[in-house]
Amino acid sequence: MDVFCTSCGFCCLLAHSQRLVSVQSMLRQTGRYRTLDRDLMEDRKLFEYFIVVALHKTKAGVPYLPEVTQQFPLKVNRHFKFMRETEDQLKVIPQFCFPDAKDWAPVDNFPSETFSFVLTGEDGSRRFGYCRRLLPSGKGRRLPEVYCIVSRLGCFDLFSKILDEVEKRRAISPALVQPFMRGIMEAPFPAPGRTISVKNFLPGSGTEVIELCRPSDSRLEHVDFECLFSSLSLRLLLRVFASLLLERRVIFTADKLSTLSQSCHAVVALLYPFTWQHTYIPVLPPSMLDIVCTPTPFIVGLLSSSKEKLVIIQHSDSSSLSTVVSEAFVRFFVEMVGHYSLFMGGSEREDESSREAFRKAVTSKSLRRFLEVFMETQMFTGFIQERELRRQDLHVYHRRRNEHQTKRQEGEKM
Repeated sequence: MDVFCTSCGFCCLLAHSQRLVSVQSMLRQTGRYRTLDRDLMEDRKLFEYFIVVALHKTKAGVPYLPEVTQQFPLKVNRHFKFMRETEDQLKVIPQFCFPDAKDWAPVDNFPSETFSFVLTGEDGSRRFGYCRRLLPSGKGRRLPEVYCIVSRLGCFDLFSKILDEVEKRRAISPALVQPFMRGIMEAPFPAPGRTISVKNFLPGSGTEVIELCRPSDSRLEHVDFECLFSSLSLRLLLRVFASLLLERRVIFTADKLSTLSQSCHAVVALLYPFTWQHTYIPVLPPSMLDIVCTPTPFIVGLLSSSKEKLVIIQHSDSSSLSTVVSEAFVRFFVEMVGHYSLFMGGSEREDESSREAFRKAVTSKSLRRFLEVFMETQMFTGFIQERELRRQDLHVYHRRRNEHQTKRQEGEKM
């Protein structure tokens, strides 16, 4: 596992003074921090919703896309204070369940994997996503699916036990899962240190009684310090700890989701009795990578497969902002016209069918309409002709385009 910490001499001192002003302003506006206990007072349920996420391929050559295939309850209660925010979160949760969707191919064997993520609301409130990834029953090669419980309650062992029961019932029949989760949702909300009993019928075993305990202190739940210390040297861990105390920006990268989420939770636990009040995303989907460019403090976990896209803004390098901005616009043109060499050469009058095929290769309707006009400009015509004259061009754009096409071809092979 790797860690990136943003820190440097004088500019960090300047950033520190600016951060003090920002924090003081925030305290004057809000008057308090969000805490887990305050969040739980608003919605006294063990969990808010339970979903199943699976991978689907809409058409050939396109990477798999994660989609919700089941949801309980079916509709968000209308009395939810932040109903629209909850609905928005439901749309992005599949990306957290499969941040590595583009790397998947059907397999015939896969050990179940447990991991978690955190969703932060506009008001600073946090929801925890507890996930169990496993293969659906059947034979032959198939894609995994994720069973995900979203709750305001930070009790990892409790929800891990619930997911164990979900996995057991699912192995018998997927139809047994939803009645079980309904019983969990209808159960009384446990006070810290209390245990609740949930009765549920299981074919072949009769009525089972499942005991769920909410610990009086859950700060060390799901905290695997052994995973953290085996992944980072003591010297690096101390640097990370110091960076978090000074509220800087820290990015963790790992190959496995379980290692990533466990390490992030473990390093946050080191801050006790203090609480990390800023952005905290132990598993960051690649589509949200722009978050790491924000100037505010954060703790972010990123899969190693997405590390090549990572751009760290160093305070000590005044030219880095220009690089970030330029790269963003280069990426836009790569995704919009990077496929031109597959359809177009450099002749003054291209075959109309080739130009039309080039335009239609873009999936977005709005971009296709834009290309219809943009292709008539002298700027675009000159670009195509110049590229034909300079076949060995090594400009940044063409390097990025070649990287993009290579990844696209690898996705098609999958």
